[in-house]
Amino acid sequence: MLQINNTTELKEFFHYSDNRVPLICAHRGGARAGYPENAIATFEHTLTRMHAFFEVDPRLTKDGEIVAFHDETLDRTTNGTGKLTDYTWDEVKQLKLRDEKGNITPYGIPKLEDVLQWAKGKTILILDKKNVPYSRLLKLIEANHAEACVLVSAYHLKEAQYYYKRNPNIIFEAMIKDKKTMKAYEEAGIPWENIIAFTGQPLDASLNARLHKKGVMCMASTMKFQDKEKGRASRIAGYKDIVTNGGIDILLSNEPADLSMALQSLLPESSSKVKFFKKEPI
Repeated sequence: MLQINNTTELKEFFHYSDNRVPLICAHRGGARAGYPENAIATFEHTLTRMHAFFEVDPRLTKDGEIVAFHDETLDRTTNGTGKLTDYTWDEVKQLKLRDEKGNITPYGIPKLEDVLQWAKGKTILILDKKNVPYSRLLKLIEANHAEACVLVSAYHLKEAQYYYKRNPNIIFEAMIKDKKTMKAYEEAGIPWENIIAFTGQPLDASLNARLHKKGVMCMASTMKFQDKEKGRASRIAGYKDIVTNGGIDILLSNEPADLSMALQSLLPESSSKVKFFKKEPI
């Protein structure tokens, strides 16, 4: 588990240092057989196996409830059909989620509010951008006092500016894939302590090094790259390489178990971040 109690601790946890611990972000929770994506049970299952945090997807129902759900339609991951926005929350909560094999599970689509409350003192959630207006998402975060367990995805600077102007405690997973964008963030006046940088792949080690000098951790997705390698050994080698040679600190993956195995050998002998990692059961 990741035990972080306030935004000061969250900023400290994500501040880059030479003794930082490489971090796992499990895409949509780390879905596996019997454990569907964007389900609290799946998040809990992943946390019993490793320290991790999660990327989740906020979407609106027909009557404006915010839920954790990726697709526009229900067909792939539930026993329902059609668009999520054609169903009210009372209808949505009757549905059951399917796992990656298409098997129906006992788990339902959760309200994002319930996910936020569950995450406190356990982990961190990256809230991706779907169809929820900025104002609604910010209101939900604030109503649940969830600033210390949330990163908001900012695909463009204007999104980060919107949230920061209204709540300077919001921390961002900001898309910073080149030096021009990095400069724009500097000029915008959003403190670097409020940012982790999604620099992505192909890797730009020089950009990552510049961000590290600002105390910013760098993140990349392995889903279209290392996750696709045939064989566990190849995947593990790929994960290690982008951390040791590419300057990546946070890896967004569909294969968190293999990633966890890879990162074990890259843990520093000592780290100021250790105090945030707890072994208590979920």
